[in-house]
Amino acid sequence: MKTTAEITKEYIDTHPSIKDCIRNNLINYSKLAEKIAKEMHIEKKTSKDAIIVASRRYFEQLKPKKTHEEKVMDILKKSELEIKNKIIVAIIKKGVPQKIILTLEDKIKDKQDIFYSIEGSTAITLVTTQKHRDAVESMIGDDLVKMSDNLAMITIKSPQELETTAGVTAYLYSLFGEHGINIRETMSCWTNTIFIISEDDISQAISFLKF
Repeated sequence: MKTTAEITKEYIDTHPSIKDCIRNNLINYSKLAEKIAKEMHIEKKTSKDAIIVASRRYFEQLKPKKTHEEKVMDILKKSELEIKNKIIVAIIKKGVPQKIILTLEDKIKDKQDIFYSIEGSTAITLVTTQKHRDAVESMIGDDLVKMSDNLAMITIKSPQELETTAGVTAYLYSLFGEHGINIRETMSCWTNTIFIISEDDISQAISFLKF
C-alpha cells in the first residue's frame, strides 16, 4: 500500500503545471491537498495536513539548485577590486643573472612598492611601477627585451571559495574579451587574481567589474 508521501509525489509528477507552480512557490498547499485527496480518493485514508506536509517536503526536493554561474557570481559579489595605475612591464632575457633580479626586487620592495617576477620558458616578466623604470633599465641593461608603460593593474581579491569553484577566472577572462580589452599580463596569488591592462581601459573595466 502506497504512503501519503508516495501518492502525493506521484500526483505532482503527473501534473507538470502543478509541478511548475511548486518550483516557483506559486501554490496554495491547502487547496492542493484537497485536490489530491479528492482525485486520488484518499479522503478517508489520510488527513489533509499529511498531504500538505508531503507536498512541502517534495517542494524542497524540487527547489532549483544554485547554478554554476550563480556560484561564480556569489564569489565575485564578495570580491574586492583594487586598481593601481602607472604600471610598467619589462620583458627580459631568460639568461639574466638571478642575482640582478633579486637585487632589483630588494631595492623596489625596500621602498614598499610592488614587484612581481614571472619566469617563463623563454623570458622573464617583471611588473612594477613607473617610478622604477630607470632602475630596471640600468640594472637589466642589454638583457631588456621590451618595456611597456602606461599600464594599470587590477587586483580582484576573492573569498577562499575561489579555490574550490571552477570557472571564476575563466568568467573574468570572458568579460575582458567581450568588451574588447586586451589583457597584457595576468597572474594569481592564492585568492588574488591580477590583470594588467592599458590605463586607457580602466574606466571600461570598472564598469563591467561591478558585481
